Amino acid sequence: MRFISLPTLFFASLCAVSQPLAADPSPVVVELYTSQGCSSCPPADALLQRMAQRDDILPLAYHVDYWDYIGWTDQFADPDHTDRQRGYAHVAGRNMIYTPQMIIMGQEDVVGADAMQVAEVMERYLGHAAKVDIAVRLSGTELSVSMPALQPQRAEALRVQLVRYMPLRRVAIKRGELAGHTLDYANVVASHEVLSDWDGTTPFDMTVTLPDDMPAAVLVQEWPYGAVLAAARVN
Repeated sequence: MRFISLPTLFFASLCAVSQPLAADPSPVVVELYTSQGCSSCPPADALLQRMAQRDDILPLAYHVDYWDYIGWTDQFADPDHTDRQRGYAHVAGRNMIYTPQMIIMGQEDVVGADAMQVAEVMERYLGHAAKVDIAVRLSGTELSVSMPALQPQRAEALRVQLVRYMPLRRVAIKRGELAGHTLDYANVVASHEVLSDWDGTTPFDMTVTLPDDMPAAVLVQEWPYGAVLAAARVN
């Protein structure tokens, strides 16, 4: 009898999701709320790492701080990440937050370790066309972000955000629920800042200075804590 490991099934379910047919799809934004102090999180962390190998997915790991009390302080945790997760919960009418949680395109709440559910939701978004035509250009340290006015013209509450992230970090965990494990974490969010609010009635043009060469992405999201309408990696 041949046994198939849980990680094998876990990764196979994601790979079974077809590559997109759209010529220029917008990447699917997957926010994983995770912690080095959470024993249920490693499968979700591993899945996110697998997602990071695909150009049509923009996976982002937001490490939260509410597991730190158990005895291991997650060095990537940020209370702002916890506040962002709470914001999603509040808008959705949920009374609790948890790890590992994936928020897909700002809309779908999925248990991050449930590979089959994640794959099912991802299939609905892969290959989708962006709802906002976003263009980013990096010249030296200057990042330019531009978008035409929405068509048909309409006023919306949108937030343009800049995310900086670390592609891969390896951590030896010495205390807490995962004591003794050395784990890899992909696309760890180092900062998430608001560039501007925008109503879409006029073209958007903005230039900001990036202090280093850390990977970055720009998100355009209905606000507060609504659908992600477009995303672009900064190359």
